[in-house]
Amino acid sequence: MLTPEEAAEETRGALDMRKRFARDVNRRLHVPLTDQRAYGQRLQAALDEKDLGALAGEFVILVDRSANVQALFIYFRAMPDEPWLMIGASPVATGRPGEFDHFLTPLGVFEHTPLNMDFRAEGTMNQNNIRGYGRRDMRIYDLGWVDGERGWGKGGYSQMRFQMHATDPDRLEPLLGIRHSKGCVRIPATLNAFIDHNGIIDAEYQALVDSGKSLWVLHSDREITPWAGRFIVVVDSERKTRPAWSPAPGGKARAKVPAGADTAD
Repeated sequence: MLTPEEAAEETRGALDMRKRFARDVNRRLHVPLTDQRAYGQRLQAALDEKDLGALAGEFVILVDRSANVQALFIYFRAMPDEPWLMIGASPVATGRPGEFDHFLTPLGVFEHTPLNMDFRAEGTMNQNNIRGYGRRDMRIYDLGWVDGERGWGKGGYSQMRFQMHATDPDRLEPLLGIRHSKGCVRIPATLNAFIDHNGIIDAEYQALVDSGKSLWVLHSDREITPWAGRFIVVVDSERKTRPAWSPAPGGKARAKVPAGADTAD
């Protein structure tokens, strides 16, 4: 158990990541403090449901899949009795229902573990001339097989491979902010690199490295944070209107979308 002085020092250190986020991530959302607190409470409620309510001392990624939000937040707290504090937020794209093989992005708490080993994008084009995983070397955060809610036919649930990854930088990244994937979470390339370089959710990967394992998926120049975490949490705020701090992409971005763009996942 940390002393109050130690907890304050941990918080100051972790909150320095806000400066790196502002410097390194080019797609940022300026979330009002009231909403930052509200999402911190949503995060806590989701953790409570999984008996993880005492989680502290590590970064956690939170995603709101609401059609009117489509955002990712990074949170931290030093002690279980403290409120969650936001490090930064960015627009994302989650699962768009309505077509075959399109899932709603699953809700819940997902552990990022080497049991479902990450990999890196090859940067190649698919049949629709889209780089579905983004530029070469972008990291794909693999969360394994999960039960996904089908967004076609009569609904129900099927197994889907749940991942978080970058997307085509020219054609699809400008569309972040609306539902547009087959079920995965698409994120900006600079956010992908930020999470990767700082090891934001790499606690279990680092444990393997500390035990003497060599993992090709980890870059040798990474600077893993002392507060590396393990969890990605997905919620749905079900907001009825879009908040001003999470604008939808404009008409120019939508007009440039090629056929088959939503089949890239």
